[in-house]
Amino acid sequence: MPSPYYQISDSLLQNRRSFILATSSLAVAALWSGRAFGAVTSNPKFSSYPFQLGVASGDPAPDGFVLWTRLAPEPLSGGGMPMQPVEVSWQVAEDEQMSKIVRKGKTVATPEWAHSVHVEVDGLQPGRWYWYQFKAGSEVSPKGRTRTMPPINSTPDQLRFAFASCQHYEYGYFTAYDHMCREDLDLVVHLGDYIYEYGPTKEKRPRVHPSKEIYTLEEYRNRYALYKMEESLKAMHAAAPWIVTWDDHEVSNNYANDVSEKENVLSKDFLVRRAAAYKAYYEHMPLRRNTLPKGPDMKIYRQLPFGRLADFHVLDTRQYRTDQPCNDGNKPQCLEALSPDGTIMGAKQRDWLFKGLQRSSSQWNVLAQQVMMARVDRAAGPSVAYSMDQWPGYEMDRRRVLKFLHEKKIKNPVVLSGDIHTNWANELIADFDQLDSQSVATEFVGTSITSGGDGMPSPKTLPQTLSENPFVKFHNAERGYVSCTVTPKSWRSDYRTVEYVTRKDAPVNTRASFVVESGRPFLNKV
Repeated sequence: MPSPYYQISDSLLQNRRSFILATSSLAVAALWSGRAFGAVTSNPKFSSYPFQLGVASGDPAPDGFVLWTRLAPEPLSGGGMPMQPVEVSWQVAEDEQMSKIVRKGKTVATPEWAHSVHVEVDGLQPGRWYWYQFKAGSEVSPKGRTRTMPPINSTPDQLRFAFASCQHYEYGYFTAYDHMCREDLDLVVHLGDYIYEYGPTKEKRPRVHPSKEIYTLEEYRNRYALYKMEESLKAMHAAAPWIVTWDDHEVSNNYANDVSEKENVLSKDFLVRRAAAYKAYYEHMPLRRNTLPKGPDMKIYRQLPFGRLADFHVLDTRQYRTDQPCNDGNKPQCLEALSPDGTIMGAKQRDWLFKGLQRSSSQWNVLAQQVMMARVDRAAGPSVAYSMDQWPGYEMDRRRVLKFLHEKKIKNPVVLSGDIHTNWANELIADFDQLDSQSVATEFVGTSITSGGDGMPSPKTLPQTLSENPFVKFHNAERGYVSCTVTPKSWRSDYRTVEYVTRKDAPVNTRASFVVESGRPFLNKV
């Protein structure tokens, strides 16, 4: 049976370096020169409105940010653009009416990168809001609103942001973003599963993926276009800057490095799929050029400071991990799960994280990452079951991080997690074999935007979960996001949930709120 992946010769895939060079060198040149496909068109004609995927901004710095859009008059059919580079102009203003222009310029959208645009704006004032807009030919994009980070040596009075993850299109409507839009947020942090790779389900659901499971670059591009056209998501992108990272479904469920969850898929074939997925991810996210993918590799872990109030240490727990131990699933930790060679983030990223944490002068150190770090026992009674896809499947890595936070006295570490479509509030204790050991950090786990369907306020297993895991202070299975308010003295997390996602216009509730006081890694329910 022929592989569903791109066909690349075995000789080219003999080593990773050749693959990276072969799949990236010309593409990178095309992205920045715009000359790989001939003369740049400065007055294009479009078959339909080219800005249907909206606008976005991200990775803010004290003097600027990244502005994003993609020209796609036929979004679900490859974009509908000619194989020709197109000139796109952009401008940034101090006011929503765009009358006080402070920066403007022109860039080139190339077919090699799906006519996406990534403009890195600098030279702006720190700690203030701006508006921006694009133009191609006679067509003008919607306006977007974004902001710069505060001065690097300042300590702002407050940071307000929300974090979210897991937005499966088929399960329903992204109503949570409508409510998020109404909050006065400085940032949005997205922790992964921005898209889902699956084909249409046989179950009856509110919406349908219009194609089979995706494998090729064009298929990933079309799937991103489907999600980007979601009006609630599009509006939230235009309302504030985003800090993004991925989890598994941006490529394939539960993948680990170059290992597919599916049996009988060779690593070389999976890397071809991963290269297509990573490229499409970059094309659709407001990321800087230093994250540009190189074949199947893309360095997305990075640090973003909000003055001296908070440092965001953005992690990648998919690309560098060893394969899930114990045949994956929820089960007792086998010897492989306890191996010092098992890693969820790789030695290089771990060293980078530890150095960044030690250098940080911020009041709060935020680990924005994908999977739950707390070692939660999912089995009733004396038996135990831990998730092998989460940090407990990589026990030594988990212990290294908590030991480092404890021994190096890292200031106010807070872990943000997603992935599991449920809300959790956890105290991360020094030794999970001693349940009364000292808390060294706190963890807020956000539920899904839609994945899993309507959900429920109190899972049936809640009493058992809380009794067997005393470090768990809250657990909920509705949909929504977590809204955070951070000051020099305290961190507050509000678990904002919607009552349903299978219909539009669900109301929002605050199901629980917790405050962490500076210097005291304990969860205080409000």
